[in-house]
Amino acid sequence: MDINIFFQPDEQPLARLLEGAGFCGIFRRVACIGDSLASGEFEGTDENAGKTYHDMFEYSWGQYMARAAGFTAYNFSRGGMTASEYMDSFGAANGFFDKDKAAQAYIIALGVNDLYNRGDEVGEVADCETNAATFAGYYGRLIKAYKEISPEAKFFFVSMPTEDRRNAEQMRKGDAHQKLLYDFAGYFTNSYVIDLRKYAPEYDADFRKQFFLGGHMSPAGYILTARMLLTYIDWIIRHNMQDFKQVGFIGTGLRNTVE
Repeated sequence: MDINIFFQPDEQPLARLLEGAGFCGIFRRVACIGDSLASGEFEGTDENAGKTYHDMFEYSWGQYMARAAGFTAYNFSRGGMTASEYMDSFGAANGFFDKDKAAQAYIIALGVNDLYNRGDEVGEVADCETNAATFAGYYGRLIKAYKEISPEAKFFFVSMPTEDRRNAEQMRKGDAHQKLLYDFAGYFTNSYVIDLRKYAPEYDADFRKQFFLGGHMSPAGYILTARMLLTYIDWIIRHNMQDFKQVGFIGTGLRNTVE
């Protein structure tokens, strides 16, 4: 066997989706922080054709990932969630900052409701140090809060895929959000970007026909998202193997100091 198949320098993150979990299996506890798409939300209709919304966590991409990789996934999410609500009330009210829920990895997928639906300003990395009321200010403070709980954990920041239904201002904010995540990955240790904006397929009419149920994903859509995230994180691990050697010690207080 040639181990160099794992380390092709020109390999793109989502060039070929994994059938399984790959090296994502090194994690045992993963927290999934996000909004409706992190919650397995399905969109129904009532007797008057009005929309109804239902978080069904067992269908979330985090739980599909957990079943594929064998780790425990925490759904730290809810439909409509924003970074500001998470930090102002939601996280603490639900015990998501409790030490007993500390994870080895945090996948953070926030921004749609903040930037597209509420029109919040994107901001910049420095905002998390000045408590600015921008998306960046709240997002950065969220990262800092979990780094206090699990200092050696790995963080994966998810950018928003491109969508043909977004207007020019939303596209600009989506691009700014993407850049912000790379800035945060450079600012915080043990942090990486899952750049769905660059590497995932566009969420256009054809994509929505196959993988959406109304304005949210179908079960197949959540499985596809899980496979993309597993594949991307596997790619990150394989291209940064030295960073992930001691994942098994995260949260234990142990360390191999010779390495």
